[in-house]
Amino acid sequence: MKKLVIAGTLFFAVSIAGCKGSVGGFGSSGLPPLQPAVQGKHFKHIVVIVQENRTFDNLFATFPGADGATKGKTRHGTIPLHEADLGGSVAPNNGHQYFLRDLDGGKMDGFAGVPIGNVPGSYVYQYVNPSQIAPYWALARQYVLADHFFQTQGSGSFTAHQDLIAAGTQVDATHSLIDFPTALPWGCDAPPGTVTSLVTKTGLELPNQGPFPCLSYRTLRDSLDAAGVSWRYYTPAGNDLGGAMWSAFDAIAAVRHGPEWGKNVAWPETLVFDDIKDGTLPDVSWVIPDYANSDHPGNHSGTGPSWVAQVVDAVGESKAWNTTAIVIVWDDWGGWYDHVVPPKPYASGGLGFRVPAIVVSPYAKKGYVSHEQYEFGSIVRFIEDNWNLPQLGTTDVRSSDFLSDFFDFAQPPRAFVPIAAPYGLDFFERQRPSGKPVDDE
Repeated sequence: MKKLVIAGTLFFAVSIAGCKGSVGGFGSSGLPPLQPAVQGKHFKHIVVIVQENRTFDNLFATFPGADGATKGKTRHGTIPLHEADLGGSVAPNNGHQYFLRDLDGGKMDGFAGVPIGNVPGSYVYQYVNPSQIAPYWALARQYVLADHFFQTQGSGSFTAHQDLIAAGTQVDATHSLIDFPTALPWGCDAPPGTVTSLVTKTGLELPNQGPFPCLSYRTLRDSLDAAGVSWRYYTPAGNDLGGAMWSAFDAIAAVRHGPEWGKNVAWPETLVFDDIKDGTLPDVSWVIPDYANSDHPGNHSGTGPSWVAQVVDAVGESKAWNTTAIVIVWDDWGGWYDHVVPPKPYASGGLGFRVPAIVVSPYAKKGYVSHEQYEFGSIVRFIEDNWNLPQLGTTDVRSSDFLSDFFDFAQPPRAFVPIAAPYGLDFFERQRPSGKPVDDE
């Protein structure tokens, strides 16, 4: 990763954000306080926890009542999905070309045609041992599990994280971003000469013909700021201070080069626990894990479910519980097998494959498995609808909203029941940062 020269003002912002003590009237997180929470129609707080690179079948193949599968299609017949460890050593290929190969025009039989180095493509026909992701299953049993929740694009993590703040990556009337930039970090701090790839509305991919990844399209940040709705994007640092940080907003010029960098975009990601404890959780939060806790294939780690459980437990045991909804989602399919055909048309790179989504709230229906069709734009629309924000005009326009399906507002708020997990909060607060970008594909 390229070494960057950090300007004095940026270094100051990074230093303040990383400080745990109270600084100049700041809270215990070391960050300047945001404005008080704005009451939405149903929730004061919406928290979006973003994990990495898993399909629905990979995590919930055998979950009762869900549309899972334990057999997969190949071009030579069917093979059983084998049970495997969460913290494996191999990361399957993912990106638009692999999406198209896996999809095979809707036949869903091309997964075995994507070898991973010396590992045969049949490796991706697996599901994680449920005992290793017990916190996820516990959350699904207590709250809402969506089993037809699709990536907005059949692509990798760069565009997926953009979709989670903008519900689309359209850079002009006919082109959207696809895949990832040609160099790290993915954003305004990329080295000169970095370019992106594009996909047309008809699905034609144009590799390396896109702009430098410092973008000006509208995101939820614009709508939230205009309405006085507070937000914070909690993210780990990369190998260098500030510039090499993996963050969706590093690619948004107005944030990266404005006062919200180091304030609304806050690091390290564990500062979310301070804000919850201090009662300063913003109205809208995105929580991005360290690579080691991300569920990313190949990271040799099984701590992701405990990380998510600790964030949920922190909210559940705080005063914010009765007014909060938590959305847990995985950003892309990561190359793993899934048996459900994404809905057509496959324009602008999507829809992509299914990913799991869990919605946690004192008003969430208990143990409910939703079979309705959703996508990343549904999360953006959920936020927009809760605070009466104007739509961005991307996939939030077409996406179904959660409100009429996931929640029962006629019931009193349910008391929170802590989620048992192998690793506690102390583990994550003491954990040494991995220094790796959350994803590089």
